[in-house]
Amino acid sequence: MAEKEMQNNSQKNLVVEQDGGLVTITMNRPEKRNALSTAMMAELMAELRAAGERRDTRAVIIAGNGPAFSAGHDLSELAKRDLEFYRYEFDLCAQLMQTIQAIPQPVIARVHAIATAAGCQLAATCDLVVAGESASFATPGVRIGLFCSTPMVALTRAVGRKHAMEMLLTGQPIKARTAAEWGLVNRVVADADLIAETRKLAMQIVEASSMTVATGKQAFYAQIDLDTAGAYEYTKEVMSRNAIAADAQEGIGAFLEKRKPVWRGK
Repeated sequence: MAEKEMQNNSQKNLVVEQDGGLVTITMNRPEKRNALSTAMMAELMAELRAAGERRDTRAVIIAGNGPAFSAGHDLSELAKRDLEFYRYEFDLCAQLMQTIQAIPQPVIARVHAIATAAGCQLAATCDLVVAGESASFATPGVRIGLFCSTPMVALTRAVGRKHAMEMLLTGQPIKARTAAEWGLVNRVVADADLIAETRKLAMQIVEASSMTVATGKQAFYAQIDLDTAGAYEYTKEVMSRNAIAADAQEGIGAFLEKRKPVWRGK
């Protein structure tokens, strides 16, 4: 088993652990249900960018300590502010979400209890989501007069339009099993198995070539909103360039020779 290292982390709202090729970033404001304050979002973005730049990082898990995954924006920061502050706040949130999908490593949300508003957005933005069976998801902004417009971006790209509109217009939570049926969650596991099962999924990714995974993640988001012809035009070039890479040739050779491949990340 890989030696586990707790990184020295000056970020007061996060706990960051490196375990082999896996980085786990745990939001650590349990008293605030891991509300996404300005500081929390800035720290999350900094840690994600740092993980993205490390060649030894192969996958990232985002989790939460305490009674919630994340309850969304910190409403105590949103009361009685001016327009420029709101623009800054929601721009910072958008940058965080875009960073998750921009870094080369897959990012997995490990969701327990609740993921609401921007917390639901955070989960929906991640490349994969594993949820405990008692988890729930909601975009309840409409109930306090602040429609979940930015969470809507991630939500509508994860679930169908009718399901997204139901969540956005009613603000009512959906259970993890429903979230899986709607496409918001990849898999639902027993609460007691959430940490182990999320790690198991992450380690399946860690075993693959980091170059190949990074190529695939970038291509996925680049082609997803193109029309069919445009998507094929783009991906056939990506796959051609991927095929001449050292890891692709190693993988093909290893398959033909019936041996385990040795990845070089190139």
